[in-house]
Amino acid sequence: MKPANNHGIKRIFRATGFSMKGLKAAWIHEAAFRQELMLAVVMLPVAFLVDISTMERLMLILTLFIVLIVELLNSAIEAVVDRVGSEIHHLSGQAKDIASAAVFMSLALCGITWLVVLLPLLV
Repeated sequence: MKPANNHGIKRIFRATGFSMKGLKAAWIHEAAFRQELMLAVVMLPVAFLVDISTMERLMLILTLFIVLIVELLNSAIEAVVDRVGSEIHHLSGQAKDIASAAVFMSLALCGITWLVVLLPLLV
């Protein structure tokens, strides 16, 4: 049930707190999120150090965030599926596989974008 006084600035602060709690949970419980976040921490400075246009820089940074966002959604889907039940069901496996495929696609998008933007600088 929703809290009665959940509006205005109070709602924003509560939502921010829940978001921080979610990020902490992902960091503690999800190895893939930790790995992708560390990769983003390493790659983000590269996006600022290379001589590229502002739009290219934005594309590099956005793809890093897309990977993290999709991984968070994947982790949330896995948690809900696991919460529903531990018995093996084809729809549970399908949900997890589709969420995993979304992470794969975001990683592919990130890799292709970084390759297309940075390859001309390397040749």
